[in-house]
Amino acid sequence: MLICGLQKLSLLDYPEKLAATIFTGGCNFRCPFCHNASLVTRPEKCTPIPTDEVFNFLEKRVGKLDGVCITGGEPLLQNDIGGFILRIRELGFLVKLDTNGTFPDRLKTLLDKGLVDYVAMDIKNSVEKYPMTVGIENFSTTGIIESIELLKNCSVPYEFRTTLVRGLHTDDDIKKIGELVKGAQRHFLQNFEDSGELVGFSNSSQRIELGGFTRQEIEHFQGILASYVPEVIIRG
Repeated sequence: MLICGLQKLSLLDYPEKLAATIFTGGCNFRCPFCHNASLVTRPEKCTPIPTDEVFNFLEKRVGKLDGVCITGGEPLLQNDIGGFILRIRELGFLVKLDTNGTFPDRLKTLLDKGLVDYVAMDIKNSVEKYPMTVGIENFSTTGIIESIELLKNCSVPYEFRTTLVRGLHTDDDIKKIGELVKGAQRHFLQNFEDSGELVGFSNSSQRIELGGFTRQEIEHFQGILASYVPEVIIRG
């Protein structure tokens, strides 16, 4: 496991749980609005946290924390994530996984083995605008669609979530996202915020001005998505 960060306490990352958050290095996306640029584009430059150090910490938090959130980067890039999660669960912690949905087979394996208790999957945009939104030309959304259906039909609690970015999202995109996740349990909307460490655009011809939306505009998007998902929540 390439572990590039450990937040020892979070009240936000795992809904209604006290959790520690583990950040894995590396991602197969290059979303220009991503605020974890160092984890995504330069994971080899992070100072890895030894696995034993993580578990020494977790052993001291047994009975004090409810769970562990594993995020990134993209955690499912880590080949040994199954064994890593198993060790966490053996300590008695719940496990939440954050994923971009591009590895449905790996996600299914974790679900089938009962290794995750909650999954948060990013829905970046409408199918047509996925390539631009994730920064990969000619990106295929086949795996994304498979992961959406997998979560919609599993017994594990999950959420879909979309970061709203001015310049990337329109009313029509939100409608198409709604069609994509129709029947889901819940969908969170969160506003883009510039952390000062964005991935940015690699192709200058695609460069656009990124920004957030007003609360009123986000509530408008919420109303559109509510036609497809019973619980649409604005986060933040």
